[in-house]
Amino acid sequence: MSADAIGAGGIFRKTGRWLTVIGIVFIALGALAIIEPAVAGLAVTILVGWVLLFAGAAHLVAAFGGGGAGRTMWQLLVAVIYIAGGLYLLTHPQMGLGALTLYLAIILMMEAVLEVVAYFATRGEGGSAWRLVNAAVTLFLGGLIWIHWPSSSVWAIGTLVGVNLMMTGFSRLMLGTASRSLGTRIAG
Repeated sequence: MSADAIGAGGIFRKTGRWLTVIGIVFIALGALAIIEPAVAGLAVTILVGWVLLFAGAAHLVAAFGGGGAGRTMWQLLVAVIYIAGGLYLLTHPQMGLGALTLYLAIILMMEAVLEVVAYFATRGEGGSAWRLVNAAVTLFLGGLIWIHWPSSSVWAIGTLVGVNLMMTGFSRLMLGTASRSLGTRIAG
């Protein structure tokens, strides 16, 4: 067995261990978000608030980067909108969570309509019926959030973030297992 193969095998095994640890952390965070979706939803709202503040600051800096009065005015306007939105989300996180939840419901319902349109454009291709299944599930979820709004604000975003974190964790866990297995086979 060559030293290169042993070295590569070790790298794959080490990477696999890290991916496994990261996967476990994501699964645990996802489970916590599902157990306490209101807390997770508020955390997302606060994160979005900070992102908007930083984006507003970036537009503010860009406003004075040259390009004429028209460009400066537009950059300043966008900066004010972003900063105002960020401050609102940070100072009123529960109201912001409600707004984000309603926005999520609208996006999901629009996505469902686009999936139906995409189905009709590709209905002759194999597997295109899954677009209709996706559209139905997405429409159901968006409608469920919409119908139960504002009470859906308590669970919707936090639960969806939790499910996403858990799925990410499981995928990293499986990648870690595969990487460790490959490292063992390479090292021989």
